Amino acid sequence: MELSVRSTELHDCRDAFTETLMAIASENPDVIAVCNDSVGSSKLGAFRERWPERLVNVGIAEQNLVGVGAGLANGGKLPFVCAAACFLTGRALEQIKADVAYSDANVKLCGISSGVAYGELGPTHHSAEDFAWIRAIPNIAVVAPADRIETSAATEWSASFEGPVFLRISRVGVPDLFSEGHTFELGKADMLRDGSDLTIIANGTLTHRAISAAELLARRGVSARVLNLATVRPIDEDRIIAAALDTGAIVTCEEHTIFGGLGSAVAEVVVDHAPVPMKRLGIPGSFAPTGSASFLLDEFGMSPAGIAQSAMELLARKA
Repeated sequence: MELSVRSTELHDCRDAFTETLMAIASENPDVIAVCNDSVGSSKLGAFRERWPERLVNVGIAEQNLVGVGAGLANGGKLPFVCAAACFLTGRALEQIKADVAYSDANVKLCGISSGVAYGELGPTHHSAEDFAWIRAIPNIAVVAPADRIETSAATEWSASFEGPVFLRISRVGVPDLFSEGHTFELGKADMLRDGSDLTIIANGTLTHRAISAAELLARRGVSARVLNLATVRPIDEDRIIAAALDTGAIVTCEEHTIFGGLGSAVAEVVVDHAPVPMKRLGIPGSFAPTGSASFLLDEFGMSPAGIAQSAMELLARKA
C-alpha cells in the first residue's frame, strides 16, 4: 500500500469536529457542549444557535470547566468539554486526574488548537506537553487525528465509547489522507505506506508530512513504511513491534516535546520488545518560540525534507 496525500486543499479539523458533534447531538439529546469562553475558537457558534440550552459556558475557569463536565457525566449526560489544549490540560490537570480519570467519568475532553497551532501567540499558548501529561494518567484514551476525515471518525467513536477520552484537535490546515467513511479504531495504528528500510511514525498534523518524507526517500531508493499512530494511549504495540522487526529503524514525528509524548511512547514499546535504532523528532526540550505553526515545525526539523534527512542519518547508524 502506498497512500499519498489525496489533495492539496487544506482543512481545519475543528470544522469536522463540530459538524460531527452536531450530527451526534441531533440524535442524542444528552450531548452537552461545555466551553471556557471559547465558543469561537472551538467553533461552537452553530451548536449554540441550535441548542442554546445545551451549551454551558463557564467562562475562563478551566478547573470549573472540567468539574462541570464530570458532574454532567455523573448525571447521565454526555459532555464534550472544549477548550484550548494548552489551558484545558495545563490549568485543569488535577480535575482531569481526580474528577474524570479516577472517577472514570464519561467525559470527552476536546483539546482545541493543539501543539503549536496558536503559533504567533507564543510559548504561553503552545500545547507541547499535553500527550505527556494526559497519557501518564490511567483510564483516559488519548487520540490525535491526522485529518478532517479521521477527526470526524474519532469524534463519532468517542460518543459511543464509555469512558474518558482526550481528543487532540488542531486548527492548522491539513490535507485529506483517509477516504470518506473511514472507521476509527481505538489503539489501532494505520499503515499508510509499506516499506522495508525504516519506519516513520506520526500522528496529527505530522502524518501528511511523514508521507511526503517517505515519497522523498523513495526517490533516493529508500523504502519507508509510514504508520499513523492516532491513539497514543492505548498504543498499538503489535504494529510498532512489527515495524521494528521488519524495518530495523524508527523515526517518530510529533507536534509535541520529544519528552513523554508519541516518541517516548513508541520507544517504551521498542526497548521492551524489539530494540532498534530510533530518532525522535519534535520540540527538543525547549520552549517553542513565536512564529507560524508551519515555520515552527520546519524549524524543528519536521518539514518533509527534514524528516527525510533524519531518516537518512538514522539509516547510517543502522548500517
